[in-house]
Amino acid sequence: MSSTLLSHDGPRLPSRRRFVQGIAAGGAVASLGLWPGPAWALGTRGQPGVLSGTEFDLVIGETPMNFTGRTRAAVTVNGSLPAPLLRWREGTTVNLRVSNALPAGSIHGHETSIHWHGILLPANMDGVPGLSFAGIGRGETYHYRFTVKQAGTYWYHSHSAFQEQAGLYGPLVIDPVEPEPFAFDRDYVVMLTDWTDLDPTALFARLKKMSDYDNYYKRTVGDFVRDASKEGLRATLADRGMWGRMRMTPTDLSDVNGNTYTYLMNGTTALGNWTGLFRSGEKVRLRFINGSSMTHFDVRIPGLKMTVVAADGQYVHPVTVDEFRIATAETYDVIVEPSGQDAFTIFAQDMGRTGHVSGTLAVREGLRAPVPALDARPILRMSDMGHGGMGQGGHDMAGMDHAGHAMATMQQHPASEAGNPLVDMQTMAPVPKLEDPGIGLRDNGRTVLNYAMLRSAFDDPDGREPGREIELHLTGHMEKFAWGFDGRKFSDVEPLRFNYGERLRIVLVNDTMMTHPIHLHGMWSDLEDEGGNFHVRKHTIDMPPGSRRSYRVRADALGQWAYHCHLLYHMEAGMMRQVSVEE
Repeated sequence: MSSTLLSHDGPRLPSRRRFVQGIAAGGAVASLGLWPGPAWALGTRGQPGVLSGTEFDLVIGETPMNFTGRTRAAVTVNGSLPAPLLRWREGTTVNLRVSNALPAGSIHGHETSIHWHGILLPANMDGVPGLSFAGIGRGETYHYRFTVKQAGTYWYHSHSAFQEQAGLYGPLVIDPVEPEPFAFDRDYVVMLTDWTDLDPTALFARLKKMSDYDNYYKRTVGDFVRDASKEGLRATLADRGMWGRMRMTPTDLSDVNGNTYTYLMNGTTALGNWTGLFRSGEKVRLRFINGSSMTHFDVRIPGLKMTVVAADGQYVHPVTVDEFRIATAETYDVIVEPSGQDAFTIFAQDMGRTGHVSGTLAVREGLRAPVPALDARPILRMSDMGHGGMGQGGHDMAGMDHAGHAMATMQQHPASEAGNPLVDMQTMAPVPKLEDPGIGLRDNGRTVLNYAMLRSAFDDPDGREPGREIELHLTGHMEKFAWGFDGRKFSDVEPLRFNYGERLRIVLVNDTMMTHPIHLHGMWSDLEDEGGNFHVRKHTIDMPPGSRRSYRVRADALGQWAYHCHLLYHMEAGMMRQVSVEE
């Protein structure tokens, strides 16, 4: 193993923590796992870790894992992290017998579950304890059975306590009945996740007590002097005053970051160097899945263009980019054509630029390409958030869009936000921001994907105009680590009621300074463009600060469904609703 890491700035010595991660890169202690096994080439029969067909037996238990030099008990499926790649075929009926073999006294609980993320199925097959079924008790087996109505790249994970954070997640690929509208020679899953040695319950408790624990990058006196010389003293004082009144910091982009997390690619650390093989000139399909608990990743492959051909399992008009941001729970399929060199680095850095994970596309095992340095840490601006006013004793500011233009329309807010101790800020001039690649990605010299560039390769599958509209505000209080919709937690509200068969519009307004990926179970979320037209079909809609986005839903699935932020600790802290679809 090389003693240096390469970057475009030349060799740099790895930290002790990163070096230890490399020594223990494989994860599974039982097999020592010093290096990853063969790549997940989906076209290769007999590939370890791939289960295909219609009959599946999945056993959830604990397996010792070591990613940092310390051994911890992960929650695994059939002893694997990630869980085995499941390969289904559109139109078939799958039978999945999921057994709970968690040991008595496990810190991860005694109940378990699997949710099939983005999959259309009956409510009692959705796998959310307390909503769609009772959960799977220790020693019990639950039989999931449903017909596969779609194709594409998806994933599955636990919906019980914090088991997803502890390793219970896996990729899911559904082969289509009809030929796909693009060609490729090789097919790999690239699953990005975040791992912590901490007991996830203890991490949640730490967030409740000290939500900014991981924010090592608060602004200094030096930053003030630099900003004053650049922006002027008055503007800098006003800016610091506004942030001070909010009791927030513009460097707080994510609640948990690389100071706590070790980032993984297909269950392997960066020094483990997951490798996908290619022959020069081949078209390689990479199925990116963000199966993390709390992390947005910015992904690029230096030296290669990526052509995005599917989003959240659904075909889009091909769009070629250098980089994309993938929110928690999203999936993107891209085609690359590596040639001209023997190795290319797949580089995924977190949104706050506190850490990364990398792997390699290579003509043979053991090769590496230079690993880029992390980009500069982004800083939130008031214009990022569209914050024209504060919820509690606030200061009024002119509403601005992300380009800095004044907006004429001021946002109205639900009465439940007024005087609410769980709401620390409100946006006054939100905009869709569909053309905005996101904080830290603007004007970086690369072509970066945004939602405006994603267009479904099909017309609106429903065709009807929405018959009614529901507006919901994403709210929170950073210091209290309290999150919710309209200033109310999951435990305090009645279900949202959809009428079976109706077409409705959901409007989301992000009143917080955090980015929230919002997931509705059981039904598609058809994102609209700024004119209210059907734009792109997704199962997870990312909501950056200060944004207002709308999407259409066809309420075609009877039963009780979860609707929540897919940042795990935000969901657990209250940003979740129950949707009841009734006749």
